[in-house]
Amino acid sequence: MAFSETRPGEGTRGRILEELAVAPRTAKDLARSIGIQESAARGHLDRLEERGLVSPAFLREGVGRPRKRYSLTSSGLDLFPRRYELLLDSIIEELVDREGEAYVSVLFAEAAKRLAKDVALKLPAEAPAVERAKLLANSLNDLGFRCTVEQTPSGELSIVRNNCVFRHSALGHAYLLCEVFDKHLTEELLGQSGLDLKDSITRGGMRCRHLIQLH
Repeated sequence: MAFSETRPGEGTRGRILEELAVAPRTAKDLARSIGIQESAARGHLDRLEERGLVSPAFLREGVGRPRKRYSLTSSGLDLFPRRYELLLDSIIEELVDREGEAYVSVLFAEAAKRLAKDVALKLPAEAPAVERAKLLANSLNDLGFRCTVEQTPSGELSIVRNNCVFRHSALGHAYLLCEVFDKHLTEELLGQSGLDLKDSITRGGMRCRHLIQLH
């Protein structure tokens, strides 16, 4: 099974990941619970270890030699579903109810600037406009967006994103996530203000497109 295809619960290696999410296991434990040969279990564990998804450790349990048990690494745990948007949605709703949307807008703008400082690539002011746009797209892709740069025959540049890492929350809080946080994040990464959001998923579009004027 290829690395990209390793998913909890899918195939033998996926089932091994599910077992290890419960507790550390030996190859013998896994072979018994999954119904495969112990040698096969060791082979799968070796491949998962090579990919940084599991880690072995020898643990002494009573009398006798230590037993080699495998556990999930941080990378292995990251393969399991996360529902951070549920927490984010609850926090947004609570803040808006308590303080109002204007107050939350200020918080989101400042949070976007803070995030940009942590992850931004330095965009050289003297670089050609297209190069700067591509560097911006790379910065956004590092955050999980799927960005490309499009240019019209007249030279107009757009940053196009086909994936929104805030999609679930943005559908319920489009202004805060798109018009405030996302806009400020993109502007901060670009180093200029005045971006124009021409299209977005929250407006019913298939993708998000920022029109940029690079100087």
